[in-house]
Amino acid sequence: MAAGKKGALVPRPPKKAEYEIRFGTTEAQKGWRDLVATMRNSMAQTWDFLTRTPLATTPTNYPLKGELGTIERGGKRRERWQHKPTVKGTARIWFYVDDRTVFLEQVHTSHPNETK
Repeated sequence: MAAGKKGALVPRPPKKAEYEIRFGTTEAQKGWRDLVATMRNSMAQTWDFLTRTPLATTPTNYPLKGELGTIERGGKRRERWQHKPTVKGTARIWFYVDDRTVFLEQVHTSHPNETK
């Protein structure tokens, strides 16, 4: 393992019971970065929620319905979920779970047209 640079950010190690979060697309990575820049505290809470209980149904976290309710990746169909970083905001995060990994598929800075 290569030595890190002085001043490099130390990544938070996940607990054994937690899920990992990974970007499923480069667009999701950009959307995540944009949301962190505009709502840092809410995104820190989103991180905590998605690493601990991504499959819990709540008013701000639930499976999508209809055509949007599933996604195919790696030859397998998976349930697609939506998470709202804030109760009244319009940002949305679409994700699916594979084993102990949460894949952020789409990160919308405003309400996506598909679910209006």
